Amino acid sequence: MNDQGDAHRGDWGPFGRPLFNDPESRALSRVGVVDIGSNSVRLVVFDGAARSPAYFYNEKIMCALGEGLSETGRLSPKGRERALKALKRFATLAEGMNITPLTAVATAAVREAEDGPEFREEVLRETGIEMHVITGEEEARLSAQGVLLGWPGSYGMVCDIGGSSMELADIAEGKVGRRLTSALGPLKLKEVKGGEKGLDAYIKSTIEQIHEQMDGETGMRLFLVGGSWRAIARCDMTRRDYPLTVLHEYRMTTEAVAETRKYIEQEDPSDLRGRAGISSDRMALVPLAIRVLDQLVQVFQPKDITISSYGIREGMLYEQMPPALRDRDPLIEACRFAEAKDARMPGFGPILFDFVRPLFPHADWQRKRIIKAACLLHDVSWRAHPDYRPQVCFDNATRANLGGLKHSERVFLGLALMHRYSNKREGVRYEQMFTLVSDEDQREAEVLGRAMRLGAMMWLGAETVPGNLAWNAVDRTLTLDLDPRAKSLFGEVAEQRFKSLVAALDATGEVRIRD
Repeated sequence: MNDQGDAHRGDWGPFGRPLFNDPESRALSRVGVVDIGSNSVRLVVFDGAARSPAYFYNEKIMCALGEGLSETGRLSPKGRERALKALKRFATLAEGMNITPLTAVATAAVREAEDGPEFREEVLRETGIEMHVITGEEEARLSAQGVLLGWPGSYGMVCDIGGSSMELADIAEGKVGRRLTSALGPLKLKEVKGGEKGLDAYIKSTIEQIHEQMDGETGMRLFLVGGSWRAIARCDMTRRDYPLTVLHEYRMTTEAVAETRKYIEQEDPSDLRGRAGISSDRMALVPLAIRVLDQLVQVFQPKDITISSYGIREGMLYEQMPPALRDRDPLIEACRFAEAKDARMPGFGPILFDFVRPLFPHADWQRKRIIKAACLLHDVSWRAHPDYRPQVCFDNATRANLGGLKHSERVFLGLALMHRYSNKREGVRYEQMFTLVSDEDQREAEVLGRAMRLGAMMWLGAETVPGNLAWNAVDRTLTLDLDPRAKSLFGEVAEQRFKSLVAALDATGEVRIRD
């Protein structure tokens, strides 16, 4: 890999091979990535849609390689032992999955420790895994590229916190700009002298220096990458009794960070850890990480704060993506992949999208892509028991590994797919999540679901349009203009579904058969 992020000059970086030979490819060849951080060692195996890779396998071991590094200059002996055991396990798993060789990157602890080279040689000798040690700036760039994998075209600042360091990078127009690294990782902060006052002074002065290096930038969107940030987000969700516990795209405000710092400092750590679902090793770092985040948002004053589950590992995949692949919408690509793999009639989703689109004449591009995603996913849960299909559809949409979706959009998508199979949404166990979308959006999701339910009755083939819907919002009339070949498909059940859609629109309806 080079400074421009161009992996196509005869050098395929740590992977040692091209992952995306064909820019038109839809599927990713299964690949395993090991992230050897200062605090944890993780194996992720990616599979699925090329533009929106899914986690085929994901395992993390908290090793704390960087603990005590500032004092000894060496990796933690206990952490090193645990990391080696974890890597041996990962190498064995990779052989079973037929994904060797694994691609491994190491960050701050290994690059700073005097015994880092020795550890690399030991890992290679004992496991066959070649460890690529990256610089702090490279770490910042890869983390930023991971964010771009989930949010193409995003702008703002990416902040990735590890055990021994914290990296920042600017992103704009699909590119990574300025980037820097600092020693603000929680394991390093444990070793700061001077007690509470000394720690706060050190954090404040370091962040002010970072702010100056970033040209005093304020008011940007802040993307947070790293396990400690995600743990803080879980604490924030617990404090707020937030109904959707998906971390990716979770939003916080500067005020919320301050409130959550107070909350963490006041709560019993063991009790909070249990309620928030955080490991004891990770929870031990949260009180330090929240001090950093609180000071960071006070100085940079971001307009909003977003949690990203994508980071270095995803950034390595993005590194190799050709421009044509990077330009695709990760949400739509993931839904296309799901339709091709699981739908009974792959290819009908785009036809269904054209069928329902007249019902939403004022939808902006963001809403249109959610409508399209729903149409692509409308039939992927057909294997579920009929009594549970609405619930399965809602769960899949709201909890699936999908990029490019706000939480409110997840719930809208889930509601639409739920109404694909059910006319009611009251009294269900996930009703609390509906509060994340407005009443108007709940009604629009119901209209979309009922329209998809009708359109699904009109299968003439994956490439054949069954008819057209014409919606007059002024007169509140809905007309179904059917292709003659679809006349026999419009039986009693289809008629009832058309009436159900008309009722959801509070309209009158008419069915016409073309000559």
